[in-house]
Amino acid sequence: MNRRVLSALLGVVGAVATVAIWWLATENSASVYFPPLSRILETAQEHWLSAEGRADIASSIGNLLSGLVIGVVVGIVVGVALGQVPLLHRALSPSIEFVRAIPATALLPFAMMLFGLGTEMKVFLIALGCVWPVLLNALDGTRSLEPTLRDTASVYGITGVRRQLNVVLPAAAPRIASGIRVAIPLSLILTVTSEMVGSHQGIGFVIVDAQNTFRITDMWSGVLLLGVLGFALTWLFGVAEKLLLPWEKRAERAR
Repeated sequence: MNRRVLSALLGVVGAVATVAIWWLATENSASVYFPPLSRILETAQEHWLSAEGRADIASSIGNLLSGLVIGVVVGIVVGVALGQVPLLHRALSPSIEFVRAIPATALLPFAMMLFGLGTEMKVFLIALGCVWPVLLNALDGTRSLEPTLRDTASVYGITGVRRQLNVVLPAAAPRIASGIRVAIPLSLILTVTSEMVGSHQGIGFVIVDAQNTFRITDMWSGVLLLGVLGFALTWLFGVAEKLLLPWEKRAERAR
């Protein structure tokens, strides 16, 4: 059997087994805090498929994608620049390490004072958290550029923007993709965190509001939705990565 097919089948079996265990373990649960999965799914269908629920989902996804895109673009640009200018890297490295060590969630009060409680605050917080894994991977990928590629580009007179687009970025792309893969779940975490404070819309707001009003089943339905969204985003990026980086796929087969 093809290795890819076998891997996909194992993933499906594992997912089905997890859901089955959860279902059986909670079906006769009398605990208020751990309601049956069947009730959670019913609640999820009622709320998240309604107009209000779809608006909450759209708000969260909009904030997440905006912050993630900004973080990825800034991370790639700054990382590639630092990777090719050693003097700039040495000058900015202490500042980068200092800011990177501060959790993005710790800057939530600062973001609220700076941008208020609107969309800008959420996007800023998400972008701030997502930029670091992309930046560091872009930096590492650029610095580890093979000397042969550099020499070939110099011999053929490939400089400026052409060099960045045709030599540097393709060579660093696998490392950049790894950084984006790390940034995706971070963006989901920061989206929910930013919506739990001073917000009136979004998945994070629904979860914390359900907790405060003791609607435990609604709270669990939000948690379940976050898991589904995280899986969907990671899977979609994996598909895009295979389409955009076909040479990396061939290299993996060769290994």
